[in-house]
Amino acid sequence: MSGSFRCSISLSLLHSNEFPRIPVTKPRIHVPVPKPMTVALSKVVSPLRVAAPGVMIEAAGLEVDRVTEAELKENGFRSTRKTKMVCTIGPRTCEFEEIEALAVGGMNVARVNMCHGTREWHRDVIRRVRQLNEEKGFAVAVMMDTEGSEIHMDDLNDVESTKAEDGQIWTFTVRAFDQPSRPERTITVNYDGFAEDVKVGDELLVDGGMVTFVVIEKIGPDVICRCTDPGLLLPRANLTFWRNGSLVRERNAMLPTISSKDWLDIDFGIEEGVDFIAVSFVKSAEVIKTLKSYIIDRSPGSQIGIIAKIESIDSLKNLEEIIQVSDGTMVARGDLGAQIPLEQVPLVQHEVIQLCRQLNKPVIVASQLLESMIEYPIPTRAEVADVSEAVGQEADALMLSSESAMGQYPEKALAVLRSVSLRIEKCRREEKHWDVTDLRIVSSSKLDEISEEICNTTSRMANKLKADAIFVYTKTGQTASLLSRNRPDCPIFAFAPSTSIQRCLNLKWGLIPFRLDFSDDMESNLNRTFSLLKARAMIKSGDLIIVVSDVMQSIQAIKVP
Repeated sequence: MSGSFRCSISLSLLHSNEFPRIPVTKPRIHVPVPKPMTVALSKVVSPLRVAAPGVMIEAAGLEVDRVTEAELKENGFRSTRKTKMVCTIGPRTCEFEEIEALAVGGMNVARVNMCHGTREWHRDVIRRVRQLNEEKGFAVAVMMDTEGSEIHMDDLNDVESTKAEDGQIWTFTVRAFDQPSRPERTITVNYDGFAEDVKVGDELLVDGGMVTFVVIEKIGPDVICRCTDPGLLLPRANLTFWRNGSLVRERNAMLPTISSKDWLDIDFGIEEGVDFIAVSFVKSAEVIKTLKSYIIDRSPGSQIGIIAKIESIDSLKNLEEIIQVSDGTMVARGDLGAQIPLEQVPLVQHEVIQLCRQLNKPVIVASQLLESMIEYPIPTRAEVADVSEAVGQEADALMLSSESAMGQYPEKALAVLRSVSLRIEKCRREEKHWDVTDLRIVSSSKLDEISEEICNTTSRMANKLKADAIFVYTKTGQTASLLSRNRPDCPIFAFAPSTSIQRCLNLKWGLIPFRLDFSDDMESNLNRTFSLLKARAMIKSGDLIIVVSDVMQSIQAIKVP
């Protein structure tokens, strides 16, 4: 094969009766692992027929998100964004054209928050996302976020938000009202014991301190409060109350993590085939285990990933155990900041990001990233610095909440996340800030440990050789995830046989997920992949590709012919 080379190395972590050493032959070195496969050299086959760029093609072909495809063509491998974007869908962004605009802007995951709206409304949103993927060539995943059982406000007389001014008197009550009969400046609270638990003089924090009240009187089920820190009240906002500088944790601490409403919402999510379920206010690993067992029982073979939201003081007591059993984690800094001292929030964020990295779990940084953009067309410089810090810590994803759900400038907010991510990632590349984190072994078997070590070696090889991309062929997504954990300098093209796995990989740092049918014949897979990608101008002759697969435990360095 003129003008190209291949070097294939199959690695074994040990030499024993199970994995015997065999003689070395050149130009390749093969130390067999279970079910090894020899890859024979052959000419690349002629390109297969593919559809026009940006259009999802038949099952026998190659499917990739059209925005990613455009980025690769316009900017090349090194300029592809690696930090993923999650957008909450709300009243401002629920129509098909609005969801499409977010997808074009770089949204990888659409989040629906079950705190708001009806299941019928959310069903329409989920189906519009699926329609968008099928008709317009996207691969946007869907995340459903449960409401949880912590104390929160009810809706605000059907308005999107209302302003609480300094010194105003507001009433928080457990009484239920029909919307027309609710008195002015009266908010219903979902927790029946609320009026009994609070005391005169307590501070009531809305959304982690976005608005603050002080309790001045209690009259039966009503708690009368004066606003001391004015701000915007949003429907279903979380409530906490503090006494003498400490968070009050009384009866509300005994509320279940998954409420009866949450279980009905989870049934709805399973029925609609969401890709992720984010569980609010997780207190222990047992909650995640129980939910996983329930999903397996209701939908055997389901690919739904469980995201544990770290947003309460109880989560921190069992942090590693919770992350270990989950499929990902979200640092919900707003509610978390209402339960721990503010100065501890950045430290917890950094700890969770690092621990998720060690345990090979994707992590989302969420809450108040660009809070000012709910009302204003540009963010504060402090918010930009906050976003850049999360990108610099190499979180897998950033999430917009109210900014995209009900803010005035959802597309601009997403554009800020995207541009800041690209700039910080470029800066790290220019400084050759390659990650050299010493990662712990997460595999539970020797065979998995071998795959893990191959992925570690692949990433180091790609950095040293300045490879253009890593290709990974994965039937479950696990090998692609292990590569992402290493944070290599080049992008990772992850080829998966199903759209569900493709969408789930959309939450992992640096992964560009493709839907591709492939076989156990790696030579055939490579020839076909090169043909398809070259036909769509996504790679070119001379590109240096490092190839790894969970079909065959090996590493191959290949120049595209």
